[in-house]
Amino acid sequence: MVLADDWGKLTKHEYDLKRRSGEWQRLTREAYDRGNGATCLLYNSATDCVLLTRQFRLPAFLNGGITSLIETPAGLLDGAEAAERMRAELIEETGYEIATLEHIFDLYMSPGSVTEYLVFFQGSYSENERTSVGGGLIEEGEDIEVIHVPLKDAMDMIESGEICDAKTVILLQRLMIQKMTAAL
Repeated sequence: MVLADDWGKLTKHEYDLKRRSGEWQRLTREAYDRGNGATCLLYNSATDCVLLTRQFRLPAFLNGGITSLIETPAGLLDGAEAAERMRAELIEETGYEIATLEHIFDLYMSPGSVTEYLVFFQGSYSENERTSVGGGLIEEGEDIEVIHVPLKDAMDMIESGEICDAKTVILLQRLMIQKMTAAL
């Protein structure tokens, strides 16, 4: 049953689940579907900085009064191929045109209630790849600040709670593990 169908679709489902014991249990759950997305961490090895964004997120504000989140650039796939869509999002949000992206993995971020999975990428960037100021699309209500953060500072920002977005934490920690492993 469709409960809402605006920016995303909220549906209610009744189903029978066979438990490990062999018993059947009738359950009712809601699922929110707004499509799948992609996110990317860009790293500049010459400056040891990562490229992040800062923007207002209504759910974070409603749940914790947070006025802006620091995040990796991300966006919905809208039916496009993930790397192609991610490149377009990087230009829109950060102003950087990145030719090569490395696909890392696909993860469900909140599988208990949201159907979306995110395609995770990483890539490198340099100042000569900047083609515009970024900032997002006004018609989509975006007002995105682009920030270059030293990797060590970004890791400290996770510890302090300044970075509290799951996709961003995952990508930053993965990059740090890669750097530590390469140093061995």
